[in-house]
Order: sequence, then C-alpha cells, then structure tokens
Amino acid sequence: MSLFVIGDLHLSLSSNKPMDIFGGWDNYVSRLKENWLASVKQNDTVVIPGDITWAMSIEEAYEDFKFINDLPGKKIILKGNHDYWWTTKTKADNFFDANGFNTLNVLHNNHYEYESFGICGTRGWINDGSEPADAKVIKREAMRLDRSIQSAVEAGLKPIVFLHYPPVYGNDTNYDILDVLLKYDIKLCFYGHLHSYATQNALNGRCYGIEFRLISSDYLHFSPLDITQIVQNTKL
Repeated sequence: MSLFVIGDLHLSLSSNKPMDIFGGWDNYVSRLKENWLASVKQNDTVVIPGDITWAMSIEEAYEDFKFINDLPGKKIILKGNHDYWWTTKTKADNFFDANGFNTLNVLHNNHYEYESFGICGTRGWINDGSEPADAKVIKREAMRLDRSIQSAVEAGLKPIVFLHYPPVYGNDTNYDILDVLLKYDIKLCFYGHLHSYATQNALNGRCYGIEFRLISSDYLHFSPLDITQIVQNTKL
C-alpha cells in the first residue's frame, strides 16, 4: 500500500469556475484523472490538503466529490482557504455516507493511520499574523494541529503533517504553527496553496529540522506524488 499526496485540485464540475484560464491549467481534470489512474491503486492512500472544489455548498460539490470518490484509493481530505462548501466534519461525513462516497475521509482534529504513521493536519493560515482577526485564526489552527498530532501520538503512531498553507514562505514564518511542529519533533510537512510565480519562493527542503515539500497540483503537474519512500526513509 503506497501513500500519495496532491493538493489544490480546484475542481468545478458543478460550478462555473474554470481553472484553465490560468497558465498551465489546460485540461487539468483530464490530466489529473489520467495521472491518478496510472499511479494510484485501489489499496493506496491519497492525502488532499485543501482547495478541493470551488463549490459554495457541499450539495453543489456533489459532482466534484463523486469524481474524487470514483478514483482509486482511500482519500483523506482537509480544508483549504477556497473550500467554501465546508461547514463541519459531521456534515461532510453524513453527506459522504448518504451518497455512497465511501473512499472519502475528513481530517479535522483527528488523524488517520497509515502503517506505523499517523496522518495529521489542518488548514493553517497566512504567515502574516499582524491583523487581530488573522492572529485569532492562526491560534485556532495551531490548536487544531496540536489536537490532530496528539491523537496520533496517543495511538502510538509517528505523526506526519499535511497543511494547506505553508508554515514557512520566503522570509515569513507562521510561528504558532511552527511551534506545534517543533513541540512534537515533526520531521515531515507537506503543504499546498502556492501556484504559478508564488512557487518560486516555496520551501522544498529542510528548515528548523523539518523536511518541507510543496504539493499543489499544478506544481506536481497534476500527478499525485508517491511519498511512501520519503516517509519510510525519514527518521520520525
């Protein structure tokens, strides 16, 4: 069983938000499906760290979630800044159950087991916490990340973190999130959110003793990244 990750699918099968108006996004749904089918098997796991669909409600997201559900593998999804459909984990779980979307699993204040590892994460937030409203959100996201990692630790698993926002970007650092990563001695952190020219300042490598990897879908050329060996070869 392999572990994959790919973020920022930005699907809009039921809404009028075409991504192919942006450079590099032409035929992205077809490319994503082709690459996914070529690499992911039914017993594999794929983590999708946010910005899954442009739908404004979970009901409007039906076609997008059906598309993901029908692809091979178990999917673990978490919230991104453009997931306007998101309300609560319970509502999402109920919607998936009601529609037979049995490969979709929501990561929110919890973890999922993969071999001896715990898949943990949260959305995160922007690195600049200068605005009081942003600072409040950042602290809440840090608490959610702490709960997620703690649940994995209590289960005897080695935590791996998936975020939507990058905790380190250019000269900016989200210290609330970073402090949680350092508290639990996290060694691997995968994040999305960044596209186009913004990827030039993306951190892909070791910082603060943590290996960071950008995994937004266009950066990965719409091909899920197999991180099985990365996880297994890292001393967590």
